[in-house]
Amino acid sequence: MAGNSIGQMFRISTFGESHGVAIGVIIDGCPAGVEIDMNFVQEELDRRKPGQSRITTQRKESDTASILSGIFEGKSTGTPIMLLIPNEDQRSKDYDHNKDIFRPSHADYTYFAKYGVRDHRGGGRSSARETAARVAAGAVAKLFLKQQGIEIFAHVSSAGKIDSPDLDSSDLKALEAARESNIVRCANPSAAEEMITLIDSIRKEGDTVGGKISCIIRNCPAGIGEPVFDKLHADLGKAMLSINAVHGFEYGSGFAGSEMRGSEHNDAFVPATDSTTGISTLSNFSGGIQGGISNGMDITFRVAFKPIATIMHNQQTVDSSGQAAEIKGKGRHDPCVVPRAVPIVEAMAALCIADHLLRQQAYR
Repeated sequence: MAGNSIGQMFRISTFGESHGVAIGVIIDGCPAGVEIDMNFVQEELDRRKPGQSRITTQRKESDTASILSGIFEGKSTGTPIMLLIPNEDQRSKDYDHNKDIFRPSHADYTYFAKYGVRDHRGGGRSSARETAARVAAGAVAKLFLKQQGIEIFAHVSSAGKIDSPDLDSSDLKALEAARESNIVRCANPSAAEEMITLIDSIRKEGDTVGGKISCIIRNCPAGIGEPVFDKLHADLGKAMLSINAVHGFEYGSGFAGSEMRGSEHNDAFVPATDSTTGISTLSNFSGGIQGGISNGMDITFRVAFKPIATIMHNQQTVDSSGQAAEIKGKGRHDPCVVPRAVPIVEAMAALCIADHLLRQQAYR
């Protein structure tokens, strides 16, 4: 197994490289009869594509997806769906100076150590360009989940040391509108302005900065997730940690929960008329997951992204022979990845939930 696939019942396999002819994805296991709105798929891709604003990479890709199989008269047929996204704006010459040297904190050395060969043009398969294929597949998963009434919302909750205050999540549609009203994709307008100013200043310095994305999954029924090794939060964690530049994942109270007492942290059960099970909890420190299985409350988690490793500064490194070398800052890169990573986080969440939902339906 080469690690290019994820999921069991709703399974995807991505292919292609950053500077190849195209990238794409094969979706196997999407149920028949799902209405596939390609306008929606394209909107999701547009949220991830490069060249959106001054605080993202200036590479220009339309990220136009085409269907090669699995959809007939606007609906899924139950057979494998293949989506293809051509690469249009490769500048492979920007990487000629990297041909024989390893970029600090990139996958250059580790790919070379594993395979004995590497694609120096933008990192090849290790490039974040691959995530466009995930977003296309995630859009299909979202369309399937929409039929089940499941909603997914993510936004940039921090950039560097600037944090967004906690949001009123009672109206996800309003939060989506607030998020899409600014180029950093933070649903709090005042925090968004601070983040944009920070990222812009970092960009002008030729440096980069990290951030966090917070996500809510609403209306996921209780009982989703598998015991022991395929716990729902474990698979969500795997999905998020597979995204380029992700260095951390926490759900519910996360690491802050380690500082609390059990009497503070326990989520008390109460009767609820607005729940499918008739049961709710007074608090949600569990993040909607207990024992690795959803309890019907909102599933909440956060994903931490490191600063992008490509900076416009000269850095010390070594070449493929192990000799000392210097790498020059060059190319088109994001000063902060989180604004474009919001749809990627949502896509991976959708794929994970769709897979576990189908696994649960197989029991019944």
